[in-house]
Amino acid sequence: MKTLAEISRFHRRNTPEKRALVFEPDGRSWTFEELDDEACQCANAIGQLGIGAQDRVAYLDKNQPEYFTYLFGTAKLNAVSVAVNWRLAAPEMEYILNHSEAKMLLIGDEFLHLLAQMDLQLEHVVVIGDPADTGYLTYQQWIAGQSLVDPAYPADPSDSCYQLYTSGTTGLPKGVETTHTNLIHQLAKGLAPINFEEASVNLVCMPLFHISGSGWGLIGIYFGSESILLKEPDMQAILKAIPEYGITHSIFVPAVLQFLLDQPNIAEVDFSSLQSVTYGASPISEQVLVRAIDTFKARFFQAYGLTETTGGVSLLFPEDHDPGGPRGGLLRSCGKVVSGHELKIMDSATDEAVAEGEVGEIWIRGPQIMKGYWRNEQATAESMSEDGWFKSGDAGYLIDGYLYIHDRVKDMIISGGENIYPAEIENVLMRHAAISDVAVIGVPDERWGETVKAIITRDDASLSEEDVISYCRQQLAHYKCPSSVDWLAVIPRNPSGKILKTELRKPYWIDKARNVS
Repeated sequence: MKTLAEISRFHRRNTPEKRALVFEPDGRSWTFEELDDEACQCANAIGQLGIGAQDRVAYLDKNQPEYFTYLFGTAKLNAVSVAVNWRLAAPEMEYILNHSEAKMLLIGDEFLHLLAQMDLQLEHVVVIGDPADTGYLTYQQWIAGQSLVDPAYPADPSDSCYQLYTSGTTGLPKGVETTHTNLIHQLAKGLAPINFEEASVNLVCMPLFHISGSGWGLIGIYFGSESILLKEPDMQAILKAIPEYGITHSIFVPAVLQFLLDQPNIAEVDFSSLQSVTYGASPISEQVLVRAIDTFKARFFQAYGLTETTGGVSLLFPEDHDPGGPRGGLLRSCGKVVSGHELKIMDSATDEAVAEGEVGEIWIRGPQIMKGYWRNEQATAESMSEDGWFKSGDAGYLIDGYLYIHDRVKDMIISGGENIYPAEIENVLMRHAAISDVAVIGVPDERWGETVKAIITRDDASLSEEDVISYCRQQLAHYKCPSSVDWLAVIPRNPSGKILKTELRKPYWIDKARNVS
């Protein structure tokens, strides 16, 4: 299997009657043959719209089984899937849909009302669900009567197949072009140590608009396992699904692990089927990790990676999870680089390698590194060295080959596994008539790891914290909005005018082991 489309074809040929996918909310299920059949119907329906090789098609909904039939259908035409974060505000969605040049949008009925708030260049809209007459075809109407013949457009492994958007330091999201080679390597080799097999049962509950969600959603299918899909990470639904379906593998962000551990019935749940738990997307406290290991009694893997690295490029193995033991210090690490990749720590000012144990920017090279940023040659050039190293923007250090995260070069905030760039929020706040200056930082939070704080210089003393938060919520996804506001007469800057965010963060991170969550 060298391309995304070959995954569903392969299992259709080899295990057509095996159950591939179950949508837990309503019990619908697909065998591998049924999954590939429906993907063929999607491919032919997309093709009839004049969409072809390397054209973009978009998906906007919570986790739905149609995501996978649409994804494989798109791949059968060698087109490119763009999954849009449904938590974004309408203006943010509009930018992504227009910037990606998507020719079609598959949208969940609960998000249809947002279309009226956007000025889109889309040619076609299809709706998941069965809403009252909207003027658009529903998904079932759209694929009805379509041929089951695979169009089998040729695809080169170097072609793009995914385009996920990540927030940028300039405030505008960037479209990360992921190739078939990137994706297949992550599934077949990068995450191979997690030990999927045909008998595995994979729980897919993290959002599919993240590489950690969509990549994890595909790994079970790639290995011919059964995948159980939840619409969203509902804690009780997760605790119900694990014993009911005999879940063997799952991935959670640390915030979800903590929420699960805090459920009142956690001690009553049978976790005996659970073999492997992978966690990542944001750092985890040792207290939560130790509780999780004791509760789930599974093999724990920590993964570190970015959208630009097609997810995990370093893994901390179960044998390195040794709380209270001689290897206990490794719990602060995110492991060693995965197969086929190199990792080094660089001085970002000189582009010279630093000594072992010294902090610098994490650079990564290997087959999972993105093709580039869509329609953004400057950002691509700034993030990639001439010899293929990706500059992560994360600061860390290496000891005996183990990677430790220290800080962020680019001020990014991670809250509940979501990447948030302060510049995006600052740009919005500076448009407020009563605000003359602003700095946005991440501050510690027990539940989410970090939350957003705005530090503001105001022209109008009547401007309140509630006013600021309400203003942001009109233009930004709620998870990006400040949860608290501080007021300063002057925002500190260096002589060149750069905000001294390290100084602003210090009072909030005092006594913390590192400067990020």
